[in-house]
Amino acid sequence: HRGLAVTVAEQAPAVLPTIDPDLGGRLGTHLTAHGIAVRTGIRIERITRTGDTLHVTGSPSFAEDTDLVLVVVGVQPVTDLARAAGLALGLKGAIPVDRTMATALPDIYAAGDCVETYHRLLGAPTYLPLGTTAHKQGRVAGDNAAGGDAHFAGSLGTQVVKVFDWAIARTGFRDHEALAAGYQPQTVEFTAWDHKAYYPGARELTFRITGDRETGRLLGAQMLGHWQAGVAKRIDFFAMALYHQMTVAQCLEVDLSYTPPLGSPWDAVQMAAEHWLRVARSGRSR
Repeated sequence: HRGLAVTVAEQAPAVLPTIDPDLGGRLGTHLTAHGIAVRTGIRIERITRTGDTLHVTGSPSFAEDTDLVLVVVGVQPVTDLARAAGLALGLKGAIPVDRTMATALPDIYAAGDCVETYHRLLGAPTYLPLGTTAHKQGRVAGDNAAGGDAHFAGSLGTQVVKVFDWAIARTGFRDHEALAAGYQPQTVEFTAWDHKAYYPGARELTFRITGDRETGRLLGAQMLGHWQAGVAKRIDFFAMALYHQMTVAQCLEVDLSYTPPLGSPWDAVQMAAEHWLRVARSGRSR
């Protein structure tokens, strides 16, 4: 918006590696359409300064001179205090806690980006630093530190981001994550309108649904669409379904709201779920 020349250098094969690479590729194309130079598969190796100019180099064959560099390299737990207190650290150096957010030390609680997080689908701890998770864990820890009996329900990794005109969201497992967790995943893509197409302003939504082909249980969802087309609302539907261990078929039974400017008698989430069922029953891969 300010007319600046922007380059994104991403080490992964596609931008936003928390979603499937081909969806990330579509997002990369969206960035390019808005004037952003996108380079993927780039490993940044050095940043130097000459006066007010920063020189950024990497491989393969990356060299840019720029005024500002934003370094986004993920999150690591800061647990020096916990280590000094004698706590053994867990995944990625995070603090192991139970569902009450209690550590192994008496009367010591921990929450947020420094702790392991219970994952509802795994049924086990993982490292999943998210603001929503930290808020919930903090409330549980504070309640229990004050004498309460609260329990953290667990995370599904639900997240959404806005990139120019698009919103991109996910919850639960992607296909390879479900396979690693011992499920028999089937992942199916589907495109639907956000509301009745005859009503002005309808926009397409892309769904990618992952379910277990043996049990029909919903395992995860990814979404991409215009940021005003209800992406966040619909990924939250799938998060709620995952929370309650629903099957994909049960998603069709939920009584959802409808009016032509905002949805369809069969909402887009239910159309996507129905398509997953058809593909799974036919034995096709997509």
